[in-house]
Amino acid sequence: MAGHLLENLRGTRTEKRPVWLMRQAGRYLPEYRELRAEKGGFLELVYDSEAAAEVTLQPIRRFGFDGAILFSDILIVPHALGQDLWFEAGEGPRLAPPLVDGAWQKLEKAFHHFAPVWKTVELTKAKLDDDVTMLGFIGSPWTVATYMVGGQGSKDQGAARALAWRDPEAFQSLIDAIEAASLQYLIGQIDAGAEAVQLFDSWAGSLSPSQFERWVIAPNARLAAAIHEKRPGIPVIGFPKGAGAKLPAYARETGVDALGVDETQDPAWVASHIPPQMPVQGNLDPMLLLAGGEPLDAEIERICAVFEGRPHIFNLGHGIDKHTPIPHVERLLQKLRG
Repeated sequence: MAGHLLENLRGTRTEKRPVWLMRQAGRYLPEYRELRAEKGGFLELVYDSEAAAEVTLQPIRRFGFDGAILFSDILIVPHALGQDLWFEAGEGPRLAPPLVDGAWQKLEKAFHHFAPVWKTVELTKAKLDDDVTMLGFIGSPWTVATYMVGGQGSKDQGAARALAWRDPEAFQSLIDAIEAASLQYLIGQIDAGAEAVQLFDSWAGSLSPSQFERWVIAPNARLAAAIHEKRPGIPVIGFPKGAGAKLPAYARETGVDALGVDETQDPAWVASHIPPQMPVQGNLDPMLLLAGGEPLDAEIERICAVFEGRPHIFNLGHGIDKHTPIPHVERLLQKLRG
């Protein structure tokens, strides 16, 4: 029997409103911090399938979320395409060499990096109750490309944006390579047990409308269509963070089954500008969950009221902050479940 989350992703609004949180498996949990210290680092944890499955399961055991999101990272794809990947303490990921000219062809492919992640999905799914949905994910091609070109994250994704304007053919070639690797990676996740997948376009908001059409909508549409063709019945959640007024176009043109909404969007505006039966996921501000109190309660009620008439998965507008108190998460679930 499909769980409430999967039913909503398929377009059926259930009496129980499902909930999961982006980055729900992570640093705000003491059990995660303990296991990461034992393994010695983030990437070591990701590629240890048994440990990564344990991390994926930790928030399910503690909170009983309706979805288990694979513990991994969006930069596994560039690692598989041949860039070196490591994490600097306190500074985030690094990729080398930076592809400032978009020339990815000389990289030595390392697709074996996918295998331990697929194994994580398999091990996790085997331990989940049937009513908990196993969620896989990738970083969408534009967002992944910003890291591959710049060699690290940036505030404005300037290196990738400049390359996309300066040499669109080279940038298209890179996008195509990411897209093909991402599809292979996602199909492997699905075959290992993922029942739905999310496309994280974390830097979608940095593009002009025409660039948004080419580098966000078009590749995500091709990925969604390919998943629907190759693995019918697997819902695809699209999450174009920062899309703003371009969100309705994304909803119409990508063919995703459900729309993830970030915290900068007014739920009432979203509800009135996208198809009335389209499943929506979101969109509590992670900083409000961190702050807690009466404003948290009020916003939970407002979001639920706005999306009452359609399939809705309660979630944050982005990842949970590492300093979020566990009692605040418990309060959120109490408000949602009564």
